[in-house]
Amino acid sequence: MNSQLENLAHIRHTLAHLMAAAVLELYPDAKPTIGPAIDNGFYYDYEFGNNPDVTPNKPTEKELKDIEKRMRKLLPSWKEMSGKEVSEAEAREAFKGNPYKLELISDIIAKGEKITLYTAGKFTDLCRGGHSDSPAKDIPVDCFKLSRIAGAYWKGSEENTQLTRIYGLAFETKTELDTYENMMKEAEKRDHKKLGRDLDLFTLSPLVGPGLPLLKPKGMAIRRQIEAYLWELHRDKGYEWVWTPHIAKEELYVTSGHAAKFGNELFRVTGKEENFILKPMNCPHHMQIFADNQFSYRDMPVRYFEPATVYRDEKSGQLGGLTRVRAITQDDGHLFCRVSQIQQEVGTIVGIIRQFYTTMNLMNEYWVSLSVRGDDRSKYLGTDEAWEKAESALEQAAIANKLNYKKVVGEAAFYGPKLDFMFKDAIGREWQLATIQCDFNLPERFDLFFTNEKSEKERPVVIHRAISGSLERFMGILIEHYSGNFPLWIAPVQVAVIPVGEAHVEEAKKVNELLRSKMIRTEFDSSDNGFGKKIRNAKNARIPYTIIIGDKDMEVKKVTLESRDKGQIGQLTAEEVLIKLEEEIKERK
Repeated sequence: MNSQLENLAHIRHTLAHLMAAAVLELYPDAKPTIGPAIDNGFYYDYEFGNNPDVTPNKPTEKELKDIEKRMRKLLPSWKEMSGKEVSEAEAREAFKGNPYKLELISDIIAKGEKITLYTAGKFTDLCRGGHSDSPAKDIPVDCFKLSRIAGAYWKGSEENTQLTRIYGLAFETKTELDTYENMMKEAEKRDHKKLGRDLDLFTLSPLVGPGLPLLKPKGMAIRRQIEAYLWELHRDKGYEWVWTPHIAKEELYVTSGHAAKFGNELFRVTGKEENFILKPMNCPHHMQIFADNQFSYRDMPVRYFEPATVYRDEKSGQLGGLTRVRAITQDDGHLFCRVSQIQQEVGTIVGIIRQFYTTMNLMNEYWVSLSVRGDDRSKYLGTDEAWEKAESALEQAAIANKLNYKKVVGEAAFYGPKLDFMFKDAIGREWQLATIQCDFNLPERFDLFFTNEKSEKERPVVIHRAISGSLERFMGILIEHYSGNFPLWIAPVQVAVIPVGEAHVEEAKKVNELLRSKMIRTEFDSSDNGFGKKIRNAKNARIPYTIIIGDKDMEVKKVTLESRDKGQIGQLTAEEVLIKLEEEIKERK
């Protein structure tokens, strides 16, 4: 973490403490539990009492302003934040009456760690540290704002007490806070769930179930264009399209390690004679395709491509629209290569990623996380030697391909290190999308090999890669990135054909049929609506081009072309319009 990010994290963590202090002054019966810094600010979880003499005894959204005011009142007295190591007995005495803090103290003791308390003003909290040393001096009074209240289970388990979580936003300056809030207002306008409904792209059915969106024809048109483009970028680079079933025996995932990894997120299927699992990942299936061959070193690398749906039983409260679902279609690819080929293969994948995201207008300000193992080795499969090889190979590939990368400890996949690509959308939000993952473990677990130059068995390395991440999530992000104003090549309806009146319907129909015969996606509006309403409908649908045919157009055997983005273009022949559209689609402008 660089110094600026670390400083911001310390500000946010300090503000979590400050909020806890303010809450205790306003709600003396509250029991604070934990309060970390998060990406855009901080939160703190509390259990609030039921004292009838305290009104209100639990804050609502209306009371957030009062807590904020108390925080600002307290801040000037927080001249310093000092920490000290204490004994278990001292810690328990400090937090007697708060079962949550006492449980945390027991956890710290069980791990053999030191117990530290941090004090600012009159408030003391159990904490590992990472704060502003001089809060009153370091934290502007207008750089934070309490944003919302939510429910949260103690330690994230539904079997535990439900607590009240208060979220706050925090940045280094008021300007940054205002910028973030404006971005969130814009994000609300672009919400893909609202636009998906308004533009008729997808629906959710209570009979089908949460997290299982249904793509309507217009949504499917977008998805087909994405899939076709992804295959176009791979087909001349040695990839071969494969297909795998949606279920497999549990043994497959026990061997791969996914059964232990995903646990209760697995969907289980009971057959007449055997039990199956809906696949949570495609990679074990692709291992079996590779295993059913006798490859030599001359065949390497072997590259498989499959946009395939996997299934995970996510908690219903975490599901939302297209961005968090239970049926996840990954544009998956696995390639099997030698260690000496890793750098070249990663370079090819990086080239695909660059081209894809440049087309989507998402390459500005990207960065790459080189995600490596953390200190707790029990979380990861494989030997130290395999991990060191994989991490080194990916870093060398990142350097060779001049990627804007940062090494991030503890973020690796359980089977290997990875390069995660982070992109900013049109309003500045950051999304992790493409990934390249290096894996020495699955070839070992499935005993995969090819024959080398010495006629000996040699293990391949597996490189997992996904360009768009998941198609559902990527579509949700894309809807918001473009605010529904899709470029021509990907727009579900590319052209609206509108006759001005009844006398122009037949000519408009001919133009529409010409465009459709050339695979242009059109919408022909011959309804009884007035001309003005037809135009408004096309604009509300965010259709890139509108063709209008009226008396003056028919006199000169032309049409009037209007652009959603550039306004009226003028009169053109139908053939000229077709040439213009085909060129723009081909170039994916």
